[in-house]
Parts: sequence; C-alpha cells; structure tokens
Amino acid sequence: MGTDKRERKKANRAAKLAAEQAEAERARRRRAFRNVVLFGVGIIVVAVLLSLVGCSDDVDDQAIDAGASPDTDQTTDTDDPTGATSTSTPADGPAPFGSGACPPVEGVDEPVIDFSDSPDQCIDLTKTYAALFETTEGDFTVALDAAANPITVNNFVVLARYGYYDGTDLFRTEATTGIIQGGSPHTQSNTDPGPGYTIRDENLPFSSDDYGPGTLAMARTSLPHSASGQFFLLANEGGRYLGDPAQLGDSAGSYVAFGQTTDGLDVLEAIAALDDGTRVPSRQVTIEKVTVTES
Repeated sequence: MGTDKRERKKANRAAKLAAEQAEAERARRRRAFRNVVLFGVGIIVVAVLLSLVGCSDDVDDQAIDAGASPDTDQTTDTDDPTGATSTSTPADGPAPFGSGACPPVEGVDEPVIDFSDSPDQCIDLTKTYAALFETTEGDFTVALDAAANPITVNNFVVLARYGYYDGTDLFRTEATTGIIQGGSPHTQSNTDPGPGYTIRDENLPFSSDDYGPGTLAMARTSLPHSASGQFFLLANEGGRYLGDPAQLGDSAGSYVAFGQTTDGLDVLEAIAALDDGTRVPSRQVTIEKVTVTES
C-alpha cells in the first residue's frame, strides 16, 4: 500500500512538472511570436519613414536653388574692390531698380562679378533685346521679354554686359527635365552668393505653359525676391512641372521666365543630354561669352 502511494505521488509530481514545462514552452513560443511581430512592425514603420523621406528629397531635388543660404539677409563677404556688401531684402521686396551704374552697351574689357547695389534702369523699354550665348557645346540665341519682365531683363542685360557670365560653367544638366543651370562666377555651383544683391519678383505665378522648351528663367532660393544672377534654361518638355502646384506646392510658378530660345534649341538638347545621371554634365560646359543686342 505504501509503495502505491509513493508511486502515485511520484507520478503526480512528474505530471505537474511536465505541465509546468509545457506551459513554459507555450510562454516561450508566445514571446517569440510577439517579438517576431514587433520586429516586422518595426521594419514596416522604418520602411514607411524612409519612403516619406525619399519623397521629400525628390521634391527638394526638383527645386532650382540659387544662393549659398536661403536667408532674408543675404551677405556677401568679398575682397573685391568694387565693394560688394551685405544687402537686406525687405519683406515686400527690393525696389524695382537700384543705384548701380549701367555698363557700356558694347560691354567691358574685364568681367565684373561683385556689386554694391542692384542696377539702375539701363534698358530702353521701347527696344527689343536678345542674348547670344556662345558655349563650348555650340551657340544659341534667346529673345528677352523686356515688356513683360523689365526688372529681370534689365538685371540680366546689365550682368551680361559686365561680363558676369563670361567664362562660367553650366554646372547642372538634367536629361529628363531638360534643366540647364548656370550663372555662378564665384563657385560654379548653386552655392554661389550672387552679385551682391537680389531683385524683385515679377508676374508671379507662372504656369506650366510658361516652362516649355527653350525657356530662360531665373533661379532663386525658397524665399521671395531672392533671384540675383543664376538662371536656368529648359531643353525639353520635362520642365513643365515647375508650374504645377500638384508637384511643387507653393514653389510652383515662382521662377520668373523672361526669355525664349529662338535659335539653337538643338544645342540645349545636346547639353541636357550630357547629364551623367547625377544632374552634372559628363564633361565641362562653359559659357565663353554672352552678348546682348538691342534693336
């Protein structure tokens, strides 16, 4: 009898131990399953966040920035004797024209790239203006719309006649969008501080119709009235997105379009096609000279 009782107790202990081990195994499996689920959720969250960041970067990449710092006070420190100084842009924009001296119509012997103020009105609004771009990849001509955009055309004509663009690179080329950006004599990049001033925006907003093949427009920072010397050209239909709020939001239509290519669009197409896949031309493209004519 005693032996049977001991056997039953022994069996009960074994059963209890087995049950505890089984429960422990189930708990371990539950923890493992929970960890797998949490790990999977974590991966999904990270993927979503990376996707959102990627989308944000895509939008940023579509912008055409100009200037070292998108600050209201654009400071240019230089040793140039022409006296480039800090310039402040009021909230309502700079005056349409400044006090800067007008260059000779025939141009200057040595380029001037730093100024103390935006130019006075130097163009005659009763005349028409065109710019001939001579580049290492060929020449093209752009008709400038002074009647619609007198401030922007005046600025471009003055800088061109001062030789501001001569010897500068077209540093950004995009095969897909057709964007060709230049106008940076200090750095040959979009970080260029500009001539020492900014000009007032005009006729905003522009639409997708204004950003067709052959368009010449001003680059700018994200702030209003921030254009100065940098510009871009469009070689194909891919630049239409610049006027589409669905793609660029509030930045859409903020780039002043002030010229249209009348000859040499094939040269622009060839330059844009040099895109090496990183929005940089596969070989250096230099503007040898910009000559402005009036009639």
